[in-house]
Amino acid sequence: MAIRFWLGVVQRDHALQGVAQGIAQVNHGAKAPLIRMNEADGFVYYSPRESYPDGAPLKEFTAIGRIADGDVYQTGDGPMMTGQNGDFHPWRRRVDFDHAAVAAPIRPLLPVLEFTRQDPNWGYQLRRGLIELSRHDFEVIRAQMRRPSPDEQPWARATIAR
Repeated sequence: MAIRFWLGVVQRDHALQGVAQGIAQVNHGAKAPLIRMNEADGFVYYSPRESYPDGAPLKEFTAIGRIADGDVYQTGDGPMMTGQNGDFHPWRRRVDFDHAAVAAPIRPLLPVLEFTRQDPNWGYQLRRGLIELSRHDFEVIRAQMRRPSPDEQPWARATIAR
């Protein structure tokens, strides 16, 4: 099966909780979007805000990784898992996140990404909570989120040599 690439839309505080737990959870814990993913698919979190519901605007990619296995599972454990009726049991996927990745703003990538460059209303599609990305877009985002090593930055070598 071909590898696919996904962008989940989650506020940064929730994305960071997902990274800490090694999971992806989208669309308020819905199962259907997660079933579309397969093991080894690429996954990136985009965070429009710092926190839910009224956090400061952020508009950056906050985490990136690969789907770890083929299992979609449901949970009811943990401090964030109690709804008004005590019945919140979200669906999740395990993700191997790149813990060396750094957050990257979307603005510099708008003219480069296929899902944004021809669409001035690109944010509208993100309301679905999960969209499929092209390989091109995933690789551009991944490159932007990679922290270069000191030997990849000529100015850093000069500073270190002093």
